[in-house]
Amino acid sequence: MSQGPTTLTNAKEIRKQSITVGFLFETIKERLKLRALNNVGFENPIRDKNIHRPGLALAGYVALFTYDRVQVFGNTEMLYLASLPLEARVDAFKTLFKFAIPCIVITDCNVMDPELITLATDHNVPVFQTTLATTKATYFISDFLDDQFSPQTTVHGSFVDVYGIGLLIVGRSGIGKSEIALDLVERGHRLVSDDVVTITRKGEGILIGAGTDLVKHFMEIRGLGLIDVKTIFGIRSIRFQKRVEVVVELMEWISDGEFTRTGLDQDTIAIMDVDIPHIKLPIFPGKNVTVIAEVIALNYLLKHHGYDAAKEFSKKLEQLIAQKSRNEVKRAIDYFEHDFE
Repeated sequence: MSQGPTTLTNAKEIRKQSITVGFLFETIKERLKLRALNNVGFENPIRDKNIHRPGLALAGYVALFTYDRVQVFGNTEMLYLASLPLEARVDAFKTLFKFAIPCIVITDCNVMDPELITLATDHNVPVFQTTLATTKATYFISDFLDDQFSPQTTVHGSFVDVYGIGLLIVGRSGIGKSEIALDLVERGHRLVSDDVVTITRKGEGILIGAGTDLVKHFMEIRGLGLIDVKTIFGIRSIRFQKRVEVVVELMEWISDGEFTRTGLDQDTIAIMDVDIPHIKLPIFPGKNVTVIAEVIALNYLLKHHGYDAAKEFSKKLEQLIAQKSRNEVKRAIDYFEHDFE
């Protein structure tokens, strides 16, 4: 019977406090076709994943000015500035620079007056220009910042893509997580990370797992040492990230342990407040855990597409009980005579 959601004990949530403007620029400059119009303020912190369009602030209304965000100047802002005489444009910018702005991004190849760029330089505010339209540029910047500021946690375990399902294999140290992951890779599945798995919560209820920059697709096998999975098994044996969909906890077999027999009740485990299906898998010498892991992935796929074997069996059992109560039970097997299927 389900005992309700538990929490992954070795997971601790981490929230990034800020990133620098320089990190933003260097990371997405190719994707956004960004060009720096001045070379100051790269150390300025960005503390908010949202962006801001400062149209009202340029007009002088700053009561709701979220100045600590990336400021995006699209066609609306640039056309408004162009409608003002140069002196009024400078005054509008001076209003903005009363606040600690991280940076300014000008979209759609719009051109800013040299006087305004000089004013931004004097206030240590970097100005970038992109050829992308405002909608596309804001999408890319927002998506990048959402990745950076999403809560993260690290988990000790092995993470493998099995038939397109992200299986996070956890358990005590030395129980055989890496060996099972290696066996799954040898059978054609894809390793995401071994030993240390970084999990990021994206949006509501979506967890994305990846490896660390240091470990990546290296794996430690006791008695053998470190191996490079990508080099040994090829590029098809790895992937860089995957959604976490099932947690498989390896446990030593004990005769009086509480393990699921029917699967009618689904246990869950909480990772950063997101409930994930949780399977406690007892292991002992001779048990083919790799095949069971594959079946776990396939069974999850079936449930995702609306078929639950445990519920189907329960339904048939209820029908059989109902037939017996009406004395309608048929012969269990009636095809022996000619061996027809």
